[in-house]
Amino acid sequence: MPDRTHTPRPHHHDDVDDCAEALRAALAANGISLPSLGIDLPAFAGSYTLPLIALGNCNTATARRLAAALHKAAGQ
Repeated sequence: MPDRTHTPRPHHHDDVDDCAEALRAALAANGISLPSLGIDLPAFAGSYTLPLIALGNCNTATARRLAAALHKAAGQ
């Protein structure tokens, strides 16, 4: 039977904060706001090896702007 013990890696709070803010700024530069964007706090309580960023909910207009910005960045 494989060993299923897991030693979680330390979470880098500053890094995940910086990453969330960088994403918020990049979205804002494209006229997109995700008010619920933030750090997924339950991830810190779990055995995840990396902290997660919660993108949150958005309405269809915001989803369309986000999709258009991603398509533009991908050259489509």
